[in-house]
Amino acid sequence: MHASFRDSVDRMFTQAAQLMDLEPGLEEKIRVCNSTYVVRFGVRLRGQIHTFTGYRSVHSEHHEPVKGGIRYAANVNQDEVEALAALMTYKCSLVELPFGGSKGGLTLDPRQWEEDELEKITRRFTYELSRRSLISPSQNVPAPDMGTGEREMAWMADAYKRLHPEDINARACVTGKPLRLGGIAGRVEATGRGVQYALREVFRTPEVLARAGLSGSLEGQRIVVQGLGNVGFHAAQFLSTEDGAKIVAVAERDGAVMNEAGLDIAALQAHLRVTGGVRDFPGATFEPNSARALELDCDILIPAAMEAVIHVGNAGAIRARLIVEAANGPVTAEADEILRNRGVVIVPDLYANAGGVTVSYFEWVKNLQQISFGRLERRQEEARHALLVNELERLAAETGLKGALSHGFKQKYLRGADELELVRSGLDDTMRAAFQQMVTVLASDSRVPDLRIAAYIVAIRRIAASYDALGL
Repeated sequence: MHASFRDSVDRMFTQAAQLMDLEPGLEEKIRVCNSTYVVRFGVRLRGQIHTFTGYRSVHSEHHEPVKGGIRYAANVNQDEVEALAALMTYKCSLVELPFGGSKGGLTLDPRQWEEDELEKITRRFTYELSRRSLISPSQNVPAPDMGTGEREMAWMADAYKRLHPEDINARACVTGKPLRLGGIAGRVEATGRGVQYALREVFRTPEVLARAGLSGSLEGQRIVVQGLGNVGFHAAQFLSTEDGAKIVAVAERDGAVMNEAGLDIAALQAHLRVTGGVRDFPGATFEPNSARALELDCDILIPAAMEAVIHVGNAGAIRARLIVEAANGPVTAEADEILRNRGVVIVPDLYANAGGVTVSYFEWVKNLQQISFGRLERRQEEARHALLVNELERLAAETGLKGALSHGFKQKYLRGADELELVRSGLDDTMRAAFQQMVTVLASDSRVPDLRIAAYIVAIRRIAASYDALGL
């Protein structure tokens, strides 16, 4: 029996902490979960009262507000929520966001409820959280997770505003909202986009590539993706259409589809939406046992669905040289050790899937500022660029220089950046900086065995410094 998700997170944290010179008691203070609120509430649906169990865990308040998603799933439990809250603390610290870590969940299968029923359940859950200050722009800011999305965040934001009509920053009580209700461009794609930026950093770093036994660029790399939800879809789509990688297999609930020439991810997603699965996707080989896709021969494996899909039972059969953890905790602690000993490089979850919380931070800031990114400076930026282009063209005409600035260049250069471009730029910068900090730790200490431990060390150092500054 493999370790629980929470045990795996604690074990990986401890491996890193043991390599650090923390003052007595501080390691335990950082590791433990501060509090978990468990609520059971009733909602009258379908002619009777149904009781639901919800959780909101706060791992660390070294920075406030605390940040973390809310998932709706039948198997949500306290152990899982606390593990995810811990990961959020380390994740936010690694990418230098001013948040502590939190996580929440409702034990329900959203597919079993109609939209109006889910709205009633969500609004009641928001009320229960609000009573305990577990949803607030200044204290605790939820976001989407598995089983939730823009729709649920809009309901939560509206419910919070109705409970707190005096709060001018009410929209910032959750992130991941629809664009028209205070959301931000690029939030839906953010986690998948972050996975792409993470992989680009790997391929810009020769020493990491050498560890994995890979070379060259992302173009032509053979990738297997497990899970074609929001994260898996965007990562696969961007890597295949923008970087030239080949998605040779995708695993879903009903099985896996494979094509050595590369799968059309947009067409596969459309097929999945219509049929509910990947079976019978044209031009691909179908394998009913989706778990076997994890063991396919490939360059890069991207588990983008559930935790613990790579465990002691299958770690020895993994043939990928590089694993990018797009999901939270897809590799157990035992499997992590097996893979490390085999020389497999793992880009850890607290870095690889940090795109979502990073862009959530941008949305939170946007809501507090009450203005969209780019609105103040875009036209001024265009005017300055136009001034330069006009002067270059004037000089060319006066001196008789041949050639002119191409129309395509002028179109791109003269256009000021919009919100989506600024969000992507900020996310790219965040992922680059965090990766190089991890690589620096890995290269500077021979005791650090891999990128995961390096990431934890970077995160723990910052948390420890925060507690020191607070006088703890």
